[in-house]
Amino acid sequence: MDYEPEIARLKAEKNAILLAHYYQDDDIQDIADFVGDSLELARKAAGTTADVIVFSGVRFMAEGAKILNPGKQVLIPDMNAGCSLEDSCPPAAFAAFCKAHPDHMVVTYINCSAEVKALSDIIVTSSNAEAIINSLPHDQKIIFAPDKYLGDYLNKKTGRNMLLWNGTCMVHERFSEEELVRLTVRHPAAHVIAHPECPAHLLAHAKFIGSTAKLIQYTAEHPGGAFIVLTEPGILYEMKKRSAGSTFYEVPGISGGACISCNNCPYMKMNNLEKIYLCLKNGTPSIELSDDLIRRARKPLDRMLELSVGIGKK
Repeated sequence: MDYEPEIARLKAEKNAILLAHYYQDDDIQDIADFVGDSLELARKAAGTTADVIVFSGVRFMAEGAKILNPGKQVLIPDMNAGCSLEDSCPPAAFAAFCKAHPDHMVVTYINCSAEVKALSDIIVTSSNAEAIINSLPHDQKIIFAPDKYLGDYLNKKTGRNMLLWNGTCMVHERFSEEELVRLTVRHPAAHVIAHPECPAHLLAHAKFIGSTAKLIQYTAEHPGGAFIVLTEPGILYEMKKRSAGSTFYEVPGISGGACISCNNCPYMKMNNLEKIYLCLKNGTPSIELSDDLIRRARKPLDRMLELSVGIGKK
């Protein structure tokens, strides 16, 4: 089957919008109505007038769309498309952690479950986290979860001493520093650019550190350059479109030896055109959350959007 025209037909028939993250495969990005990072996608989900949102990303993103626009049907191509950061922060354990530190505000990275969002005071993305944290009183005690590497980076950037939950992203923590150094030796003019979910020893090599959208923007501002990229390689498709004449190098990961494919997020790559077609055709898998959970999880997401006015917008 030629899935693209069938997906277009079903979208028109059901008044559906297809949202996709930059880490999705090229063919999905090509047919999406909107491609963005977590902050951009949250804004788009909150504001859409479509009846159906098909979210080609991972489950916590689709849950976020349902929380922000509960009157819409939210479909995800594969319900098993989870997130290692979400898995690293079980709601019951996190609730106990927060209860043990009642004088701390809970600032949580968007890469978490709806249940963990509901335990939080403010949700952040990598695009807005620094600005939001800087907007809080400096003497405010803060729990930051679930990514300890992003939290460590933000502590250094903001001068805070946030209490960090011990979670990590399986993609960003397994880049090989040895292979990174080899690439920098072979390509000394290349800019090392990195997502702040990477561990500190990798970030130390970076010329520029930023969110998914900021990394794309940086390469667009340096056309014809060379870039060694420390994040999920799905981002390279948009980078190549926006940064004319540039060269991009993937950093291998380590899994019994240097391994390029190890850097692909296995959850992001669960989605494909066939699954998008089938979820539109059948109206499932559908994100279903209780009204109470939506109410509790929406408060910190709304707070994020309020504090993010102007961030990431031209």
